[in-house]
Amino acid sequence: MGYVGQREIRTQKAVLTFLQNALGYRYLGNWKDRSGNSNIEQGMLTEWLERQGHDKNTISKTIDLLEKANTVIGEINTYYANKEVYALLRYGVKVKTDISEQYKTVWLIDWDNIENNDFAVAEEVTITEEHTKRPDIVLYVNGIAFAVLELKRSTVSVTEGIRQNLDNQKKEFIRRFFSTIQLVMAGNDTEGLRYGVIGTPEKYYMRWKETEAHTLADDNPLLRELGQLCRKDRLLEIVHDFISFDAGIKKTCRHSQYFGVKAAQERIRRREGGIIWHTQGSGKSLIMVWLARWIRENVTGSRVLIVTDRIELDEQIEGVFKDVKEDILRAESGADLIQELNKNERWLICSLVHKFGAGEGASENDVKEYLDDIRKSLTEDFKAKGEIFVFVDECHRTQSGILHDAMKELLPEAMFIGFTGTPLLKKDKQKSIEVFGPYIHTYKY
Repeated sequence: MGYVGQREIRTQKAVLTFLQNALGYRYLGNWKDRSGNSNIEQGMLTEWLERQGHDKNTISKTIDLLEKANTVIGEINTYYANKEVYALLRYGVKVKTDISEQYKTVWLIDWDNIENNDFAVAEEVTITEEHTKRPDIVLYVNGIAFAVLELKRSTVSVTEGIRQNLDNQKKEFIRRFFSTIQLVMAGNDTEGLRYGVIGTPEKYYMRWKETEAHTLADDNPLLRELGQLCRKDRLLEIVHDFISFDAGIKKTCRHSQYFGVKAAQERIRRREGGIIWHTQGSGKSLIMVWLARWIRENVTGSRVLIVTDRIELDEQIEGVFKDVKEDILRAESGADLIQELNKNERWLICSLVHKFGAGEGASENDVKEYLDDIRKSLTEDFKAKGEIFVFVDECHRTQSGILHDAMKELLPEAMFIGFTGTPLLKKDKQKSIEVFGPYIHTYKY
């Protein structure tokens, strides 16, 4: 073997050692010559489901439903198969073993008890579909392939590994294998790690940035970032809370989105409002989606109201939520908003401050007209139902104080979070903080 090959093997062995010793993954072996490699290792999954107390009939039906979702054929491409598999991973498999029985939920992942799951890693995993490919590293959770990693020696660009991943997802190679994959990664010892999801174009692969790292990673950027992204709790949290399927594109979080949501979660636990300031183009709409979904699942009786002042943003937010199968209602007027808040039928509502403006956002008169419409619609017995959380987009605008004061009067017990991506002039910055509270999270490119 040449010197170049030896360097790549050393990198791969260092990664495998780190995954085992630092992150606690079980080593499955070198699967170069193993037959029948799959993204769903039925034997491993069966053993795990047996340990959860499921009978053979239930396990058989569960795996059949998972394999059905895993199918890539005809019009069902990798995106749609991955989306179906993800739904089963996140929400469980609804199984009915007998016609007289009720459906029960079988969980493929124990999201609440991290160490109850079987985290494992295999190398040189030979996959044969239309052609044969061999991903360098595959991470499995309970026998289900969750992540792939292509490695390069330090003198070869990470982009070569990214391109390998993209080629592997093509129809003529091993696209079906990616139906269960949640993270697609490439890395080397000098550039560190790049990650995306299925279908992520080369230019959108991201780098995770975080100061804390596992001590066994030393100064190796590849191991540092692999540990930050793929430690057991972080990997499951990203898959559970930071994945969306948005109009044919699967997306996951940048580090800034992740830490912004995490910081907001802590404020929500204390019921303290504030501002999330992320630069334009950094994905604030997705932050709203992930944070709203977390609120719904972690705060009893919660409802989320999203207030915007641009038609295109209102439409965008509605579209993003509907694409992740969350039923959002767009209030058509102030009166419509009051009616919906007075009921407790919808947990998620978005409202546009003005009716006809676009592009530059609402004017002072738009806001006053909107608030007048709300006040005219109030009845003596009005009381917003549920525990209300209000997201106000573009909260830096000068009219935000007027809007905020009126919304606080309308929803005195609600918690408010302001979102902005526009550089905060000093006076506007101070005004926003006075209105919404201190910064929850800030981020610049």
